[in-house]
Amino acid sequence: MKPRLYLETTIPSYLTAWISRDLVMAGHQQTTREWWENRRKDFDIFVSVFVLDEAASGDAGAAKKRMELLAGIPVLEVDERAIALANSILASCDLPAKAATDAAHIAVAAVNGMEFLLTWNCAHLANAEFIPKIRACCEAEGYSCPTICTPEELMGLDL
Repeated sequence: MKPRLYLETTIPSYLTAWISRDLVMAGHQQTTREWWENRRKDFDIFVSVFVLDEAASGDAGAAKKRMELLAGIPVLEVDERAIALANSILASCDLPAKAATDAAHIAVAAVNGMEFLLTWNCAHLANAEFIPKIRACCEAEGYSCPTICTPEELMGLDL
């Protein structure tokens, strides 16, 4: 059985965007493309309505590309347990109010038993200062926190 992975919105955004002139961003985009080409087959990938809503917003042409990329990926249920956990994460993990959707991504992934949450959002998700608080909050509510990581951290071993 493959590990279950929640694909956060930054991943399809990086996959479908024009290569950035910013060297760090361009490197992240390239790493994301390499992960998509070489590693995605090793995971059962899921998204949520939060991912779909974010991917559908913004420039119409870019949104169309993101939505095409996400077509066919199973969408996880958002129920009252996920909403309650998102509220708990937001309240107890020192996340700013503007990070409500970020808390929802974590909550949906945790409630649905995802092993990984893949993201380039290092402000509120793949952030070493927030992860221990997020993990503790999930565990206090009875859920296992997914491993929150970037594609670079999930490239696997080059054997």
